[in-house]
Amino acid sequence: MAHCMAEGLNIREVQTLRTELYDGRCKRDAIKVFDTCSLNELKRVLVVDDIADSGETLEAIMEHFKATHKDIEFKTATLFYKESSVYKPDFWINEAKDWIDFFWERDFKVN
Repeated sequence: MAHCMAEGLNIREVQTLRTELYDGRCKRDAIKVFDTCSLNELKRVLVVDDIADSGETLEAIMEHFKATHKDIEFKTATLFYKESSVYKPDFWINEAKDWIDFFWERDFKVN
C-alpha cells in the first residue's frame, strides 16, 4: 500500500518496517518490531498500514518510533480501521466490522 501511495503522490522516500503480532490468525504473546528504517534528517513521517484491527501493532510501532526519533512528527494512515482498535490512526479510508482477508495474505500462499 505504501508503494501505491508513493506512486500516486510522487514520493520517492519509501521504507518498510517489519513487525510480528499474528501467526496466521493466532495472536502471539508479544509484538516484535524489526526496525530497519533510516529516518535521519526527516521532520515528518507517514506510517502506513493495511488495517488498525486490534491496533496493537500500530501502537507498538508508534511507541518505538517516538522513543527513538523524538524530533520527528509521525502520522498514521490505514486502509481500514476498527472502532475496537486500541490505536486510532490519523487517517483511514474505511471502517471494518469483520475480519478482512487481504489478497496479499491469501493469494500468494504456496500450498
